[in-house]
Amino acid sequence: MTGVRAWVFTVCVMTIDREWDIPVYQQLAGILREQIQSGELAPRRPIPSARTLVERYGVARATATKAVQVLADEGLVRVVPGRGWFVAPRG
Repeated sequence: MTGVRAWVFTVCVMTIDREWDIPVYQQLAGILREQIQSGELAPRRPIPSARTLVERYGVARATATKAVQVLADEGLVRVVPGRGWFVAPRG
């Protein structure tokens, strides 16, 4: 995503819009990315569990997992097997 639309998506949208042409997992990744960048989700602290994301945003568990994987690929989140997902340290 580039341009103004990407900026609006990552900064302003905090809910899932199933009618939008952006896939739901990308929308959820954007919401979590904004929470990480704003400091709401702090470095080295866990992010919400898949169960919490499913309940909070009404998405499938696979969608929540795919969204977190996007953030892991970006280096924003680390997956710790058996422990959960954690915000990566900054720097």
